[in-house]
Amino acid sequence: MPLSNTLLRLRKRLECQVGKAIADYRMIEDGDTVLVCISGGKDSHTLLSLLLALRQRAPVDFRLIAMNLDQKQPGFPAEVLPSYLAQIGVEYHIVEQNTYSVVKDKIPDGKTSCSLCSRLRRGAIYRTAKRLGANKIALGHHRDDIVHTLFLNLFFTGQLKAMPPKLATDDGSHVVIRPLAYCSESDIARFARGMAFPIIPCNLCGSQDNLQRQKVREMMADWDRRYPGRSEVVFSALQKVVPSHLADQSLFDFQGLRAGDELALEGRPLFGVRAPDPNWQVARTLPFSVVKA
Repeated sequence: MPLSNTLLRLRKRLECQVGKAIADYRMIEDGDTVLVCISGGKDSHTLLSLLLALRQRAPVDFRLIAMNLDQKQPGFPAEVLPSYLAQIGVEYHIVEQNTYSVVKDKIPDGKTSCSLCSRLRRGAIYRTAKRLGANKIALGHHRDDIVHTLFLNLFFTGQLKAMPPKLATDDGSHVVIRPLAYCSESDIARFARGMAFPIIPCNLCGSQDNLQRQKVREMMADWDRRYPGRSEVVFSALQKVVPSHLADQSLFDFQGLRAGDELALEGRPLFGVRAPDPNWQVARTLPFSVVKA
């Protein structure tokens, strides 16, 4: 069935945002093998769909492998994702690991299970990436996830930290990328509905009503209702950090600061900034679209 004009415009906007994020942070390079983590939710479905579309006209050659972790949750429709992934013709791997029983055994009733569940999932993903020879791991976190994580760390851990669009794993074996970093959750939800993806809800953590992340989500939703555009402004602030106006001595040489110093005038950080990959170019006719060189 052909897509409506509204859905086509939305898809074009999301593709532009993903292409720009990839270029800005040099997420994907020539010869990469990207493991795309598919949970069955709207975000990961959208991520895979957009990466498949962009690969067709990207200026670099890269391989995509979809991966789903079957955590053996009761009632999980194990046949849905393999059928869908085979239908769209993408290479995929289903990894079976009973993390559900481990989480339910270790976490008392009424306590949030996200931390343990995330560690178990992360371990399975890293092992799979190593086994398949994937050097990049693509996750479906979007702009709202990044903003919410900023406030979670600010309010509950005392750290000014969010989800970076790109980071290396602790052992340096893989690079984790978040190509949806510039995309809003509302756009992704609309796109997923329009595309009629086979959505599989998470019954392990998604149903918990005592999550700190849910409280932050509600706070940001209220801010956006009262002051439209707040989430965009907060995300923009993450890209315009001024170390000289914070208090972290590892990011700015406060002790060495003297009146008249060039360092004081510019407020420069202690590290350099790498330019975007010139191999990924911005199309003039389609803003932030990724095109063949």
